[in-house]
Amino acid sequence: MAENEVFQYSLISALIDGVASHGTPISRILAHGDHGLGTFRNMVGEMIVVDGEVYQMKGDGTVVHISDPAATVTPFATVTRFRPTTTTRTAVSSKEDLQAILTSLFPSAKNHFLAIRMDGAFRNIKFRTAGGQCFPREGMVDVCSRQSTYSFSREEGSMFGFRCPQYAMGINVAGDHLHFISKDRQRGGHILAFETEGEVVLSAAQMSNFHMELPTDDEEFNEAALVKDEEGIHAVEIGHGRGIPK
Repeated sequence: MAENEVFQYSLISALIDGVASHGTPISRILAHGDHGLGTFRNMVGEMIVVDGEVYQMKGDGTVVHISDPAATVTPFATVTRFRPTTTTRTAVSSKEDLQAILTSLFPSAKNHFLAIRMDGAFRNIKFRTAGGQCFPREGMVDVCSRQSTYSFSREEGSMFGFRCPQYAMGINVAGDHLHFISKDRQRGGHILAFETEGEVVLSAAQMSNFHMELPTDDEEFNEAALVKDEEGIHAVEIGHGRGIPK
C-alpha cells in the first residue's frame, strides 16, 4: 500500500458482536502498514503498532513484544504506512484539547481520516486494557466491563491512533481512538484520559484512501448481526457506560 492510506481488517461492529475467535496473521497486517492499533484473538489485550513493531498490552498490565507476527492472529486491526504531513510541538491538556488542536491543523478533514502520533512526556495518563473473552462470541461491551484501568504520572512514551469521520461509526470508531505505550515498552493500553508534561511532538497526516478486508470462512462473522451499536461503541471507547465501570 502507498503511504498514508488506511488498511483495516474486519469491523468494530464485529467485535461488538463477539467475532474474535479467528482472524488473520499479524504479518499480513504489517504488509499494509507500520503504525496502527487493534486487538488480539479473543480480545486478549490491546494492540499498538509503532515503527513496524507490534506490542500486546495485556489486562494484567504487562506488555509483550510480538516477535513472531506470522504466528499471532488479530480479529481486528487498523494500520497505515505513516508518513506525517504535519509535525509540531505543542502542549495538550486533554483528549478534548487534542481534538481542537487537530481540527485547527486540519480544518478540511471533517470527513477524512487522520493518523495521529504523539511522542514525549505525559503529566498524567489513564489507560485501560481488556482481559479477553470468557467464552466464544462474548461481545466487546461485556469484555470491557471487566477491563483493568491504570493511571500514571510523568510517564514518557508514544501514542498512536486514528481520527475516523462520523460516517465510519460501526465500521471503525468515530472520533479520536488512541493507544499508548511507554518509552521502555513496559506499560500501555487504550487511552481514556491524558495531559502532557509541557510540549510533545505531535505528528499527523490526513488520509483519503481506505481499504478494508472482511473475514472469510468465519462462521462467527457470517452469523453476526453487525447492526451499528453506537451506544456500545461509545461506551467501549470512553471506558465507561452500559456496564463498563469508570
